[in-house]
Amino acid sequence: MTTENTSQTPVKKDMPPATIQAVARYFHVLSEPTRLTILNELRQGERNVGDLAQICGYTAANISRHLSLLAQQGVVARESKGNSVYYRITDEAVYELCDVVCDNIVKHLQRQQQAQTALLAEVSQHK
Repeated sequence: MTTENTSQTPVKKDMPPATIQAVARYFHVLSEPTRLTILNELRQGERNVGDLAQICGYTAANISRHLSLLAQQGVVARESKGNSVYYRITDEAVYELCDVVCDNIVKHLQRQQQAQTALLAEVSQHK
């Protein structure tokens, strides 16, 4: 029996442990809300640490720490311009991944809402 993959990307099977670890590190770097906020701001284009700190409402040191982790995973790159360091996205696939996750969350919430609506209708009928 064969199963047809209807998604746009091929299914990866039998990932070696090193690959699993690399994927886990990538997802880990995306699991922190501050880093997601930074990435969302970088959708608009490159920014320096001071700009990101002001926009996100955190200290420059905190933003720098998060940017360092994102850079280690190859998600962002840094470039010195005069006295400032600017960061930009180097892995545009991160936005595709975030869009897939957001779409799945919306679908999940819609299913929950439909189930709650159906339950409320059923309860209302029995009053």
